Amino acid sequence: MKIRLNGETAEIPGPLTIAALLARFDIDARKVAVEHNLAVVKRAAYDTTMVGEGDEIEIVNFVGGGAPVERDPSPEPRVPSPVMIADPFVIAGRTFRSRLIVGTGKYASPAVMVQAHEASGAEMVTVAVRRVNISDRSKESLLDHIDTSRYFLLPNTAGCYTADEAVRTARLGREAGLSEWVKLEVIGDEKTLFPDTEALVTATRVLVKDGFVVLPYTNDDPVMCRKLEDAGAAAVMPLGAPIGSGLGIQNHNNIRIIKAQARVPVIVDAGVGTASDAAIAMELGVDGVLMNTAIAGAEDPVRMAEAMRLAVQAGRLAFEAGRIPRKMYASASSPMEGVVGR
Repeated sequence: MKIRLNGETAEIPGPLTIAALLARFDIDARKVAVEHNLAVVKRAAYDTTMVGEGDEIEIVNFVGGGAPVERDPSPEPRVPSPVMIADPFVIAGRTFRSRLIVGTGKYASPAVMVQAHEASGAEMVTVAVRRVNISDRSKESLLDHIDTSRYFLLPNTAGCYTADEAVRTARLGREAGLSEWVKLEVIGDEKTLFPDTEALVTATRVLVKDGFVVLPYTNDDPVMCRKLEDAGAAAVMPLGAPIGSGLGIQNHNNIRIIKAQARVPVIVDAGVGTASDAAIAMELGVDGVLMNTAIAGAEDPVRMAEAMRLAVQAGRLAFEAGRIPRKMYASASSPMEGVVGR
């Protein structure tokens, strides 16, 4: 019989169960999620759900987003022991010691990714939900390289351009067995990758009602962040600059306003290029920073990951310490009384 499998026509013997279909393609059922005619299939139902003529099947797993950056081979640098920030970072009742969240895409190899994660001190990493490569079963799963007992995985809906696509992807990610958390992305423009904020609010409402902890990626717009919070978002994630641009924080004042009015954590997501950008974000008072390209695309991702770890810590400490006011003219540090010759 013929079915549609991950967007392609496939001819298989049948009818057969979802479990038998996965076995036929040598797919580990524990590492994937399956959608059957637009409905997510619970893993417990794989043995009883039948696939018939003309059915549509989607099989997804988790990957790092983006293509790897090609680098010349070099000696592997030392990985320092992570130093965590003292004050806790709490989202939806879950406590993290590190305020840095990192991604899993664009690394030259899984080994470099693992070292960078170690150096970053991060406890939460994002992963993309993508179709399983049916034709090449030698491809490894991202989960083969991440210690899920050590890192909290945050599935994202990267690449989705409608609310419906994002909701489907989030549900598949949850069924794959990681968590009910999702970094929600609904892209509105292919060139800038700016979010479709109207669709983002719609998807947030649907997913919150469905029991998800939703962390939406949005514009640096205080009004939109408030609407997402009202829709039930567990945190808001305004961009610092376009994804992967490395431009740094473009609108400091908007980020301050978003943080001042928010009742949930504020996490700057996208646009960080180097350590000073991460420090500035934290000095503005936000609760955390999420980044991927700034680390994975650096000439030495592991050292950059360490730099980002230290920058996030330094920025947080500076914010808590309270900076001196800006002045137009000089203000002497040393007392003028007792100056020789006066």
